[in-house]
Amino acid sequence: MPRLVARFLALLLCGMPLALSAAPPRVLIFSKTAGFRHDSIPVAVAALRDLARRQALTADASEEAAVFSPERLRAYRAVIFVNTTGDILDAPQQRALEGFIRAGGGFVGVHAAADTEYGWPWYGELVGAWFESHPPGLQTTRVRFDVDGVAARGREWRATDEIYNYRRNPRGRANVIATVDEHDYTGGTMGDDHPIAWCRGFAGGRAWYTGLGHDGALYADPVFLRHLARGLRYAAGLSGEC
Repeated sequence: MPRLVARFLALLLCGMPLALSAAPPRVLIFSKTAGFRHDSIPVAVAALRDLARRQALTADASEEAAVFSPERLRAYRAVIFVNTTGDILDAPQQRALEGFIRAGGGFVGVHAAADTEYGWPWYGELVGAWFESHPPGLQTTRVRFDVDGVAARGREWRATDEIYNYRRNPRGRANVIATVDEHDYTGGTMGDDHPIAWCRGFAGGRAWYTGLGHDGALYADPVFLRHLARGLRYAAGLSGEC
């Protein structure tokens, strides 16, 4: 009998690492719209899913605001607002996102995330700056990164996209990591210092935003994908550099 018990315990212990193994950390990709809807949303969601997978993250995609509850958000390391627009969360859902960030969660905003929730001041601080306007159509500009490892050579990259102007310059409130050059195109309103991407610790969590991402073609560009991957790693707490 003691021998049988010993064999049983050995089998049980051998199985324990599988039973107790932690699931991959998760991120939420959220793309609900209540205003303009970008045609690039499906390709953006697919690209973000792939980037998450490459970082050993599991990505869920949803346009259901009900996911913003304290219980459901507890499953995630970060939430990604990709081309959201308008008023998309009610008051309890807004409080759930605030609580998620205060508990150490991360936020990634892509392009029209800055064209979202204008009546919610806390969200404006989370994103860093709200959308003001943009020149007509797609235009090409030099993007200058303030970090290494994104552009293929040096810190400069030429990108074609819809280029946002913002209601305020986030510099001084956030760590600006990329700017555009208004001399390259028409319709810029922010002058010689035109941030297009930034990040910061915020309210106990982490926030990262890029104004690029309107045009679906960008989601096949390796520079833009490296840019997004860096933001994803930072928001998910996998890197201290944004």
